[in-house]
Amino acid sequence: MDVCHVAIAITSPPSSSSSSLSPQTISLNASTALRSHGFTIIATLLLLSPDLFLSNSSTTVFAIHDDAVSNLTAPPSAIKRLLHYHTLPSKFSLQQLLLKPHNACLPTSIPSKNLALTKIDPQNRLIEINNVPISHPDLFLDHYVSIHGVLGPFSPLDAPQLQSGRDFIRSLPCNFLNSSKWGSKFSERPGKWVRMIRFLSLKGFVSFAIALNSVLHGILEDCPNLGPITVFVPPEFDFVSSSGPFLDRVVRYHIVGQRYSYSELASLPEKAQVMTLLREEALEITSNINGTHVLGINGVYIVSPDVFSTEMFVAHAISRAFELPDHANS
Repeated sequence: MDVCHVAIAITSPPSSSSSSLSPQTISLNASTALRSHGFTIIATLLLLSPDLFLSNSSTTVFAIHDDAVSNLTAPPSAIKRLLHYHTLPSKFSLQQLLLKPHNACLPTSIPSKNLALTKIDPQNRLIEINNVPISHPDLFLDHYVSIHGVLGPFSPLDAPQLQSGRDFIRSLPCNFLNSSKWGSKFSERPGKWVRMIRFLSLKGFVSFAIALNSVLHGILEDCPNLGPITVFVPPEFDFVSSSGPFLDRVVRYHIVGQRYSYSELASLPEKAQVMTLLREEALEITSNINGTHVLGINGVYIVSPDVFSTEMFVAHAISRAFELPDHANS
């Protein structure tokens, strides 16, 4: 990894009054600790662009050893994404990680990409993440920052994919319901979501089910009191391979924060709007499509109403995915 070609703006993360050290001091001290244990490349990046790692008040960084990335050639955007996949927006010491269940998810700084705790050995204090061992646990600890050294990257680094600009991050399946991120107040709610996602997958809506599952953590974190909802499900969801932030937006655009059965939608007047989970974006009732009196949303047919219906959810199959408004694409 040639750090001379990582042209990323150098900014400082917001300071936290409750942190024991300033961000600049954390960056310097952490870099020194990393360098002394053979993590020179990550140490240098931490000094040059601390915002890549310390953009949250609470952070865990998994530093990749020099031996695994010293010959890596990649554009700055790919390096940035790789580093974000090795950074968690929460602080975990080794002891906290050892208390987690096997195969629990660790949400990363990329919304749709999680890490999996593939091996936990509390007796020998050994952990593997995505089958990669933590070689240097608790290499640096501050009140709100933990840094652990790992022997290699958590995703295979395929040179052609890195250069092409395609999404090269390949995350392993994990069980986010076993993550301590879900407190007891959420224990029942995610289970209901998972049942719906499994049902949609079994009914052939596989690509949308995968997309919804990958961004579900962020939705429930942003909307902890989310009540009954309506989901519009397309047969093919070509956005499933999109970048995390974009995928998150387009999935939310297919979810309405209120439960509408098909008959309730049909009773709404033409051009009535129903609000989605995407900021203040709404969908519009279109009861007259191409001269027919077929109920649609944003000009898209509802082909199978009420395909899944509980007190919490109702899902309607639509003929194709909605397109984000131009102003919501970024």
